[in-house]
Amino acid sequence: MGRPLDESDLIGRARRGDTHAYEELVHAHQGIAFRTAYVIAGNAADAEDAAQDGFVKAWRALGRFREGAPFRPWLLQIVANEARNRRRSTGRRAHLALRAATEQPSGDAAPSPEASLLSAELRTALLAAVNDLPEDQRTVIAPARGNGEIPQRPRARAAEGVL
Repeated sequence: MGRPLDESDLIGRARRGDTHAYEELVHAHQGIAFRTAYVIAGNAADAEDAAQDGFVKAWRALGRFREGAPFRPWLLQIVANEARNRRRSTGRRAHLALRAATEQPSGDAAPSPEASLLSAELRTALLAAVNDLPEDQRTVIAPARGNGEIPQRPRARAAEGVL
């Protein structure tokens, strides 16, 4: 059996189209890529997909990889971007589903009990999330909450159900 190849040799071979060399790079970095994606995406399924997509994108971008630069940070940046994109996409899909579930019916019909419950649960979850933010981040969100004031006792306001 031959000597283990160093990373720069594997990168050089992979840049020239050697899929076996890239496979070795993937094997060497798949654990840290998954962990990075998991921390950002928040769930294993999205983390696996983000890591896999990150490896595919890195393969396609190897021609732009700066020779001599460390591979791991470059790869992990690609994986992190993929995980962020998945998290944003999941948030948009959840928002659209919630919006569809809570849309006011046409005419004078009252909202369904399901829609009312979802709305109340969302308001409670949103208040809890906003109130858990550091003060400087709540300051940014406060104007979107209506009157622009930040309550002195956010936990008390959340308990009252005030958004």
